[in-house]
Amino acid sequence: MAFLAGIITFAFTVVMAIAGLGAAFILIPVFMALGVEVHTAMATALLLNAISMAVASATFIRRKLVVWRIGVPILIVATALAPVGAHVSLGLDRTLLLRLFVGFLVFAAAMMLFYSPRERETTRRPLVLVSVGSGVGAVAGFFGGLLGVGGGNFVVPTLVTLGIDAKRASATTSVVVVFASLSGFLAHMSLAGVNWPLLGWTALGSIGGAALGARLMSDRLKGRQVKVIIGIVLLAVAVKMAWGLF
Repeated sequence: MAFLAGIITFAFTVVMAIAGLGAAFILIPVFMALGVEVHTAMATALLLNAISMAVASATFIRRKLVVWRIGVPILIVATALAPVGAHVSLGLDRTLLLRLFVGFLVFAAAMMLFYSPRERETTRRPLVLVSVGSGVGAVAGFFGGLLGVGGGNFVVPTLVTLGIDAKRASATTSVVVVFASLSGFLAHMSLAGVNWPLLGWTALGSIGGAALGARLMSDRLKGRQVKVIIGIVLLAVAVKMAWGLF
């Protein structure tokens, strides 16, 4: 079981690393289908998110693809507002929120696939970039906490729509996902034990998949191709969530 989970983790992580997103939302139900307890599945998948995005981020940083002037404000503000969103969610209809999120994902996927914004310079106007990053971080952190999903689903399409090159948007988001996933892992780890064979094989798959995906994204794929992959990934997330709702 653990070896099979490692193979599956490798395959999904390759694609998700290209998009700058973690594979936890896919891996959690896969692990559960393989008989893993729910909290252990969540904790393991979130730790794998952090591992894979850390590996991918190392490649993106070496290739100088991360836009730090936007990424750092996103990281700081998103981390601060995620708990606020989680607290607000306690009094709201979660089904309605998830339906709205599915609608957002479909819209964002359409933007990735069919809209071509004019690429903007990312090395000038630092105050503007900090403001943009803070705004994106606020949305990603609050709604990510509100819905209990990764904020990267908000960050990538928003940055691309604002004119950031798709490869830079994906690379920048990967850095944010590392810390967001670690936070979620620590929360779920308090409720779950560790399945060491599962963690061992899936960690190997995660590291290998992230290394391959990051290399493909940075060296082999063009910005337009990365945009298409991101759009397809967002549609897949929407379909998965909609399947559970309807």
